[in-house]
Amino acid sequence: MNIPELLDPIVRRALEEDLAGGDLTSDALIPLDAWATATAIAKSELVVSGGSVFARVFSMVSPGSRTVELVADGTLVPAGTHLYQVDGPARELLAAERTALNFIQRMCGIATLTRRFVTLADHRCRIVDTRKTTPGLRALERKAVRDGGGHNHRDNLGSAVLIKDNHIAAVGSIGEAIRRARQHAPHTSRIEIEVTNLQELEEALLAQADIIMLDNFELTTLKAAVARNARQALLEVSGGVTLERVSELAALGIDILSVGALTHSAPSADISLELRPITEGAPPAPPG
Repeated sequence: MNIPELLDPIVRRALEEDLAGGDLTSDALIPLDAWATATAIAKSELVVSGGSVFARVFSMVSPGSRTVELVADGTLVPAGTHLYQVDGPARELLAAERTALNFIQRMCGIATLTRRFVTLADHRCRIVDTRKTTPGLRALERKAVRDGGGHNHRDNLGSAVLIKDNHIAAVGSIGEAIRRARQHAPHTSRIEIEVTNLQELEEALLAQADIIMLDNFELTTLKAAVARNARQALLEVSGGVTLERVSELAALGIDILSVGALTHSAPSADISLELRPITEGAPPAPPG
Protein backbone atom coordinates (compact mmCIF):
# COMPACT_ATOMS: atom_id res chain seq x y z
CA MET A 1 0.00 0.00 0.00
CA ASN A 2 1.69 3.19 -1.16
CA ILE A 3 -1.16 5.59 -1.90
CA PRO A 4 0.20 8.92 -0.55
CA GLU A 5 -3.15 10.47 0.36
CA LEU A 6 -3.95 7.40 2.47
CA LEU A 7 -0.55 6.53 3.90
CA ASP A 8 1.08 9.90 4.48
CA PRO A 9 -1.35 11.28 7.11
CA ILE A 10 -0.98 8.08 9.16
CA VAL A 11 2.81 8.19 9.04
CA ARG A 12 2.94 11.93 9.66
CA ARG A 13 0.84 11.67 12.82
CA ALA A 14 3.02 8.87 14.16
CA LEU A 15 6.21 10.83 13.51
CA GLU A 16 4.81 13.95 15.14
CA GLU A 17 4.03 11.86 18.21
CA ASP A 18 7.63 10.65 18.52
CA LEU A 19 9.58 13.64 17.21
CA ALA A 20 7.66 16.61 18.60
CA GLY A 21 10.68 17.58 20.67
CA GLY A 22 13.36 16.38 18.27
CA ASP A 23 15.90 13.68 19.11
CA LEU A 24 18.08 14.94 21.96
CA THR A 25 20.23 11.83 22.16
CA SER A 26 21.20 11.53 18.51
CA ASP A 27 21.70 15.29 18.17
CA ALA A 28 24.13 15.22 21.10
CA LEU A 29 26.10 12.16 20.00
CA ILE A 30 26.17 11.94 16.21
CA PRO A 31 27.72 14.39 13.72
CA LEU A 32 25.48 15.81 11.05
CA ASP A 33 27.59 14.30 8.27
CA ALA A 34 27.64 10.76 9.68
CA TRP A 35 26.08 8.14 7.38
CA ALA A 36 24.90 4.65 8.21
CA THR A 37 23.20 1.52 6.97
CA ALA A 38 20.35 0.09 9.02
CA THR A 39 18.96 -3.42 8.56
CA ALA A 40 15.58 -4.65 9.84
CA ILE A 41 15.90 -8.25 11.03
CA ALA A 42 13.17 -10.74 11.96
CA LYS A 43 13.88 -12.11 15.44
CA SER A 44 11.28 -14.86 15.11
CA GLU A 45 9.40 -16.60 12.31
CA LEU A 46 6.87 -14.22 10.78
CA VAL A 47 4.87 -13.24 7.73
CA VAL A 48 6.20 -10.02 6.23
CA SER A 49 3.87 -7.03 5.93
CA GLY A 50 4.31 -3.26 5.76
CA GLY A 51 7.23 -2.71 3.41
CA SER A 52 5.79 0.43 1.84
CA VAL A 53 4.95 1.88 5.26
CA PHE A 54 8.45 1.17 6.57
CA ALA A 55 10.00 2.88 3.55
CA ARG A 56 7.68 5.89 3.79
CA VAL A 57 8.61 6.57 7.40
CA PHE A 58 12.28 6.84 6.47
CA SER A 59 11.67 8.91 3.35
CA MET A 60 9.60 11.41 5.36
CA VAL A 61 12.25 11.81 8.04
CA SER A 62 15.20 11.48 5.68
CA PRO A 63 14.47 12.45 2.07
CA GLY A 64 18.07 11.59 1.17
CA SER A 65 17.84 8.02 2.44
CA ARG A 66 17.05 4.96 0.39
CA THR A 67 15.14 1.87 1.51
CA VAL A 68 15.45 -1.53 -0.18
CA GLU A 69 12.80 -4.18 0.47
CA LEU A 70 14.69 -7.45 0.71
CA VAL A 71 11.59 -9.62 1.20
CA ALA A 72 8.16 -9.15 -0.37
CA ASP A 73 5.01 -8.67 1.69
CA GLY A 74 3.16 -11.93 2.29
CA THR A 75 6.33 -14.04 2.58
CA LEU A 76 6.77 -16.39 5.53
CA VAL A 77 10.37 -16.07 6.75
CA PRO A 78 12.43 -17.72 9.51
CA ALA A 79 14.10 -15.91 12.40
CA GLY A 80 17.24 -14.08 11.33
CA THR A 81 15.91 -13.00 7.92
CA HIS A 82 16.94 -9.52 6.76
CA LEU A 83 13.75 -7.76 5.75
CA TYR A 84 14.77 -4.22 4.75
CA GLN A 85 17.94 -2.16 4.38
CA VAL A 86 18.05 1.63 4.74
CA ASP A 87 21.02 3.86 3.87
CA GLY A 88 21.15 7.50 4.91
CA PRO A 89 22.25 10.10 7.47
CA ALA A 90 22.69 8.30 10.79
CA ARG A 91 20.81 10.91 12.83
CA GLU A 92 17.79 10.69 10.57
CA LEU A 93 17.76 6.90 10.49
CA LEU A 94 17.74 6.80 14.29
CA ALA A 95 14.98 9.41 14.42
CA ALA A 96 12.77 7.23 12.20
CA GLU A 97 13.68 3.88 13.76
CA ARG A 98 11.00 3.45 16.42
CA THR A 99 8.09 4.67 14.30
CA ALA A 100 9.09 2.43 11.39
CA LEU A 101 9.46 -0.59 13.66
CA ASN A 102 6.17 0.09 15.42
CA PHE A 103 4.34 -0.08 12.11
CA ILE A 104 5.94 -3.25 10.75
CA GLN A 105 5.91 -5.09 14.06
CA ARG A 106 2.17 -4.49 14.26
CA MET A 107 1.52 -5.38 10.63
CA CYS A 108 3.76 -8.46 10.60
CA GLY A 109 2.11 -9.64 13.81
CA ILE A 110 -1.34 -9.43 12.22
CA ALA A 111 -0.16 -11.10 9.01
CA THR A 112 1.48 -13.91 10.98
CA LEU A 113 -1.60 -14.63 13.09
CA THR A 114 -3.81 -14.49 9.99
CA ARG A 115 -1.59 -17.04 8.24
CA ARG A 116 -2.05 -19.43 11.16
CA PHE A 117 -5.83 -19.20 10.85
CA VAL A 118 -5.73 -19.56 7.06
CA THR A 119 -3.47 -22.61 7.25
CA LEU A 120 -5.77 -24.34 9.73
CA ALA A 121 -8.83 -23.55 7.59
CA ASP A 122 -7.04 -25.30 4.70
CA HIS A 123 -8.97 -23.46 1.95
CA ARG A 124 -12.31 -24.90 3.16
CA CYS A 125 -13.65 -21.44 3.99
CA ARG A 126 -12.59 -17.80 4.00
CA ILE A 127 -10.91 -16.22 7.01
CA VAL A 128 -12.01 -12.59 7.26
CA ASP A 129 -11.32 -9.70 9.61
CA THR A 130 -13.83 -7.40 11.30
CA ARG A 131 -14.13 -3.68 12.04
CA LYS A 132 -12.43 -4.25 15.42
CA THR A 133 -9.35 -2.37 14.29
CA THR A 134 -7.09 0.22 15.90
CA PRO A 135 -8.66 3.66 15.28
CA GLY A 136 -6.85 5.37 12.42
CA LEU A 137 -4.91 2.24 11.39
CA ARG A 138 -7.63 0.20 9.68
CA ALA A 139 -6.11 0.45 6.21
CA LEU A 140 -2.74 -0.83 7.44
CA GLU A 141 -4.20 -3.61 9.55
CA ARG A 142 -6.44 -4.81 6.74
CA LYS A 143 -3.47 -4.82 4.37
CA ALA A 144 -1.70 -7.04 6.89
CA VAL A 145 -4.68 -9.43 6.96
CA ARG A 146 -4.46 -9.75 3.17
CA ASP A 147 -0.71 -10.31 3.37
CA GLY A 148 -1.44 -13.16 5.76
CA GLY A 149 -3.76 -14.78 3.22
CA GLY A 150 -7.03 -13.61 4.79
CA HIS A 151 -9.81 -11.48 3.37
CA ASN A 152 -11.42 -8.24 4.45
CA HIS A 153 -15.01 -7.86 5.64
CA ARG A 154 -16.71 -4.52 4.96
CA ASP A 155 -14.30 -1.60 5.16
CA ASN A 156 -16.76 0.77 6.79
CA LEU A 157 -20.44 1.21 7.55
CA GLY A 158 -21.14 2.52 4.05
CA SER A 159 -19.58 -0.36 2.13
CA ALA A 160 -22.11 -3.12 2.83
CA VAL A 161 -25.40 -3.93 4.56
CA LEU A 162 -24.95 -5.90 7.78
CA ILE A 163 -28.01 -6.03 10.01
CA LYS A 164 -26.97 -6.65 13.63
CA ASP A 165 -28.98 -7.42 16.76
CA ASN A 166 -29.42 -3.75 17.67
CA HIS A 167 -30.76 -2.96 14.20
CA ILE A 168 -33.32 -5.75 14.59
CA ALA A 169 -34.27 -4.44 18.04
CA ALA A 170 -34.78 -0.97 16.59
CA VAL A 171 -36.92 -2.21 13.68
CA GLY A 172 -38.89 -4.92 15.46
CA SER A 173 -38.24 -8.09 13.48
CA ILE A 174 -35.78 -9.85 11.20
CA GLY A 175 -38.21 -9.95 8.30
CA GLU A 176 -38.94 -6.24 8.48
CA ALA A 177 -35.26 -5.38 8.77
CA ILE A 178 -34.42 -7.37 5.64
CA ARG A 179 -37.40 -5.92 3.76
CA ARG A 180 -36.30 -2.35 4.52
CA ALA A 181 -32.67 -3.08 3.69
CA ARG A 182 -33.60 -4.60 0.34
CA GLN A 183 -35.85 -1.66 -0.45
CA HIS A 184 -33.21 1.00 0.22
CA ALA A 185 -29.82 -0.63 -0.43
CA PRO A 186 -28.24 -0.43 -3.90
CA HIS A 187 -29.21 -3.32 -6.17
CA THR A 188 -25.55 -4.40 -6.18
CA SER A 189 -25.44 -4.87 -2.41
CA ARG A 190 -26.00 -8.20 -0.72
CA ILE A 191 -28.05 -8.24 2.48
CA GLU A 192 -26.33 -9.84 5.48
CA ILE A 193 -28.01 -10.36 8.84
CA GLU A 194 -26.82 -11.61 12.21
CA VAL A 195 -28.81 -14.35 13.98
CA THR A 196 -28.31 -15.90 17.40
CA ASN A 197 -30.42 -19.07 17.26
CA LEU A 198 -32.13 -21.48 14.87
CA GLN A 199 -35.48 -19.71 15.05
CA GLU A 200 -33.87 -16.47 13.88
CA LEU A 201 -32.09 -18.43 11.14
CA GLU A 202 -35.46 -19.67 9.94
CA GLU A 203 -36.79 -16.10 9.82
CA ALA A 204 -33.73 -14.92 7.89
CA LEU A 205 -34.09 -17.72 5.33
CA LEU A 206 -37.77 -16.99 4.92
CA ALA A 207 -36.93 -13.34 4.23
CA GLN A 208 -34.29 -14.48 1.71
CA ALA A 209 -31.19 -12.96 3.30
CA ASP A 210 -28.13 -13.31 1.07
CA ILE A 211 -25.66 -13.88 3.91
CA ILE A 212 -26.45 -15.07 7.42
CA MET A 213 -24.03 -14.53 10.29
CA LEU A 214 -24.32 -17.22 12.96
CA ASP A 215 -23.25 -15.43 16.11
CA ASN A 216 -21.81 -17.47 18.99
CA PHE A 217 -23.49 -20.73 17.98
CA GLU A 218 -22.51 -23.95 19.78
CA LEU A 219 -21.10 -26.71 17.59
CA THR A 220 -24.24 -28.86 17.56
CA THR A 221 -26.38 -25.83 16.69
CA LEU A 222 -23.96 -24.90 13.92
CA LYS A 223 -24.32 -28.35 12.39
CA ALA A 224 -28.10 -28.01 12.49
CA ALA A 225 -27.86 -24.53 10.93
CA VAL A 226 -25.71 -25.78 8.04
CA ALA A 227 -28.15 -28.62 7.37
CA ARG A 228 -31.18 -26.31 7.50
CA ASN A 229 -29.57 -23.72 5.28
CA ALA A 230 -28.79 -26.29 2.56
CA ARG A 231 -26.72 -23.73 0.66
CA GLN A 232 -29.56 -21.24 0.35
CA ALA A 233 -27.52 -18.39 1.82
CA LEU A 234 -23.83 -17.86 2.49
CA LEU A 235 -23.11 -18.75 6.11
CA GLU A 236 -20.67 -16.77 8.23
CA VAL A 237 -19.62 -17.85 11.72
CA SER A 238 -18.70 -15.13 14.19
CA GLY A 239 -17.81 -15.16 17.87
CA GLY A 240 -15.43 -17.51 19.66
CA VAL A 241 -13.48 -18.37 16.50
CA THR A 242 -10.12 -19.38 17.98
CA LEU A 243 -7.13 -21.21 16.54
CA GLU A 244 -8.18 -24.29 18.48
CA ARG A 245 -11.60 -24.33 16.77
CA VAL A 246 -10.73 -23.33 13.19
CA SER A 247 -10.22 -26.79 11.73
CA GLU A 248 -13.39 -28.09 13.33
CA LEU A 249 -15.46 -25.13 12.15
CA ALA A 250 -14.03 -25.14 8.63
CA ALA A 251 -15.03 -28.79 8.23
CA LEU A 252 -18.73 -28.02 8.80
CA GLY A 253 -19.40 -26.46 5.41
CA ILE A 254 -19.28 -22.85 6.62
CA ASP A 255 -18.44 -20.26 3.95
CA ILE A 256 -16.82 -17.57 6.10
CA LEU A 257 -15.16 -17.41 9.51
CA SER A 258 -14.87 -13.85 10.82
CA VAL A 259 -12.17 -13.32 13.42
CA GLY A 260 -11.94 -10.06 15.35
CA ALA A 261 -8.76 -11.32 17.04
CA LEU A 262 -6.82 -10.91 13.79
CA THR A 263 -6.65 -7.17 14.42
CA HIS A 264 -7.56 -6.63 18.06
CA SER A 265 -5.42 -9.35 19.67
CA ALA A 266 -2.50 -10.16 17.38
CA PRO A 267 0.84 -9.96 19.22
CA SER A 268 3.41 -7.71 17.59
CA ALA A 269 6.19 -9.46 15.72
CA ASP A 270 9.74 -9.28 17.08
CA ILE A 271 11.85 -7.21 14.68
CA SER A 272 15.05 -5.27 15.38
CA LEU A 273 16.91 -2.56 13.47
CA GLU A 274 20.67 -2.91 13.49
CA LEU A 275 22.70 0.15 12.46
CA ARG A 276 26.23 0.08 11.01
CA PRO A 277 28.18 3.36 10.60
CA ILE A 278 29.59 4.32 7.19
CA THR A 279 32.52 6.65 6.54
CA GLU A 280 31.57 10.17 7.62
CA GLY A 281 30.90 12.76 4.99
CA ALA A 282 30.10 10.47 2.07
CA PRO A 283 26.86 8.78 1.02
CA PRO A 284 27.09 4.98 0.76
CA ALA A 285 27.62 3.34 -2.59
CA PRO A 286 24.53 1.66 -4.09
CA PRO A 287 24.25 -2.03 -3.18
CA GLY A 288 25.47 -4.38 -5.90
